[in-house]
Amino acid sequence: MNKVVLNAGEAIRDIADGATLMLGGFGLCGIPENCIAALVEKGVKDLICISNNAGVDDFGLGLLLKTRQIKKMMSSYVGENAEFERQLLSGELEVDLIPQGTLATRIQMAAMGIPAFFTPAGVGTEIAKGKEVREFNGKQYLMELALPADYAIVKAWKGDTMGNLVFRKATRNFSSSMAKAGTITIAEVEHLVAPGELDPDMIHVAGVYVHRIFQGVGYEKRIERKTVRLTAQ
Repeated sequence: MNKVVLNAGEAIRDIADGATLMLGGFGLCGIPENCIAALVEKGVKDLICISNNAGVDDFGLGLLLKTRQIKKMMSSYVGENAEFERQLLSGELEVDLIPQGTLATRIQMAAMGIPAFFTPAGVGTEIAKGKEVREFNGKQYLMELALPADYAIVKAWKGDTMGNLVFRKATRNFSSSMAKAGTITIAEVEHLVAPGELDPDMIHVAGVYVHRIFQGVGYEKRIERKTVRLTAQ
């Protein structure tokens, strides 16, 4: 099976209106920049997007929000995006805010084929509305469902033509779980290498989970919020 595609446009070619997408990265770190740009160009709409955050106004998922291509966001943090806030308050955007640990675990459960799990996070809050609550050892827990997606779209540091992926540092935070939870997994990489060039002990996602892979280009790698401190004179 040939998993290598020419570019992002070819990788996302069959993503249709209304699809559910997982998009990897943490903040703006390790996001699939090429695929997001391709989705903007394709004009696909009514997307349900699962991501730790919602990008910023002019970058990341903020680009899809700007063009009104996202119908619903499922995230744990959205504080850096004014357009997101505007669409939420005006009722243009459906939002499911999920505690970060719960979001990560729901994705992991989908990857492992486990349909649901119990967590104490959110008990007694608005998050618990409509969810089953059970008591274990005198403590209450919410039942949360696994969170699969039609497509998982991730960006890795290195990958080989068989789909094996290596992430750098914090970029593996959500991406390694998402890559295993999508019905179709698309990976863009900074360096695409031949089979055998990756150290097997350093591979974070095995190629069996990846369906399409391509060499990315032109990464900006923006910093979401840069904070510096003046040194003492």
